[in-house]
Amino acid sequence: MDPSKVQIPRLMNLSADTITPNTIAINSNNEDERMRWLMERLVVHLHDFARETRLNTNEWMAGIQFLTAVGQMCSDVRQCSTPHFRILFQEFILLSDILGLSLLVDAIDHPKPAGSTDGTVLGPFHTHEAEDMSNGAVMSHDPQGEPCLVVCTIKDSQGNPIENVKIDIWETDSTGKYDVQHPDREGPDGRCVMRSDKDGVFWFKAIKPVPYPIPHDGPVGKLLLKLHRHPYRPSHMHFMFEKEGYDHLITALYLRGDPYETSDAVFGVKDSLLVDLYHVDKTMAEKYDVKEGTLLMKYDFVLVTEKESADLRTQKSKQALDALGRKCRFVNGLPVPEVD
Repeated sequence: MDPSKVQIPRLMNLSADTITPNTIAINSNNEDERMRWLMERLVVHLHDFARETRLNTNEWMAGIQFLTAVGQMCSDVRQCSTPHFRILFQEFILLSDILGLSLLVDAIDHPKPAGSTDGTVLGPFHTHEAEDMSNGAVMSHDPQGEPCLVVCTIKDSQGNPIENVKIDIWETDSTGKYDVQHPDREGPDGRCVMRSDKDGVFWFKAIKPVPYPIPHDGPVGKLLLKLHRHPYRPSHMHFMFEKEGYDHLITALYLRGDPYETSDAVFGVKDSLLVDLYHVDKTMAEKYDVKEGTLLMKYDFVLVTEKESADLRTQKSKQALDALGRKCRFVNGLPVPEVD
C-alpha cells in the first residue's frame, strides 16, 4: 500500500506500557469492523500474555521456531514416520486440536439446543473419495475387525424424521489405521456416504472401533511429549451430516469405557456422544441379515435448522459479551463493538 494514500496514526513514546495502544491505533484503518475488532483483541491478549508471564527473549524465539516448524510440517501431502503414510495434512489444525481450540470454536459457532446432537472435532482423516452406499451395505472389509451392525435415525428438534440427509461416515481398521494410511490399498474402505430413508433411518455393517494415536512425528507430537501427554484417541466412529436448511453437523460416537475416554488427545469426547455396544438378537439378525450375537451400535441423531443454530449463537454471544461488560451489535451474525 502506498503510504502517501493512507493516514497512519503517529506512533508516540513507544515503551512496554504504550506498545499495546500504539499497535491497536496503527491497525485501526481497516474498514472491516469485524477484522478490526479481532485484531484489537488479539493484540491485547497477546501483549497481556507476554506481560503476565514476563516472557523472555529465549522463550519468544522458541515459540517462533515452534510455529515455523508447524508451518513447515503442513503440506498438500504428508509423509509420516510410519512407512508410506501419505495424506493431506494441516499441522496447525492438529495444534489447534490438542490445545482445545478446535472444540471451543465449534461449540461457539455451532451451538446446540438441549436434546440435539453435539458436535465434535473433524480430525485429519476425512476424505472426499468415499463411495455412496445404500442401507445394509458393508462399509468395512477388514477380516480381522469384529463385525458391528450400526443402526441410526435422524430427526429434527420436533421429533420428525429427516429424509435424504447426506451422511459421511469413516472409521479405522482393526489396527487403528485409516485406509489412507495403507500404501497398498486398492480404494477407500472403512468409509462411505449414505442417505437417510423416508423414516430418517440409515444402517450399515462396520467393525468395532478401536483406539489409535494422532500423527505425532512432528512438532505437535514433540509438544505433547514435553507436556507428558499421550497422543491417543479413544475408540470412535465419525459422522458428518449435510442437508439444506440444517446446521452442518460434524460429530462422532465414542465407546463408553475406552481406556482413553477421559484423556482424548484432541478433547473430542462429550458425555452425550458416549455409547454402549449391544448384541444383535434373533429378530434383529433376521431383519438386518447378520449373525445373532453380532455387536450392535445404536444412536438417534437430532439435527437443528440453520435458523435455530443462528438464533442460539446470537443469544449465547449476547450473554457472553454482557457478562464481560461489552456493548456490541451484530453484523452478518457476528459481534462488533458498539461505537458511542
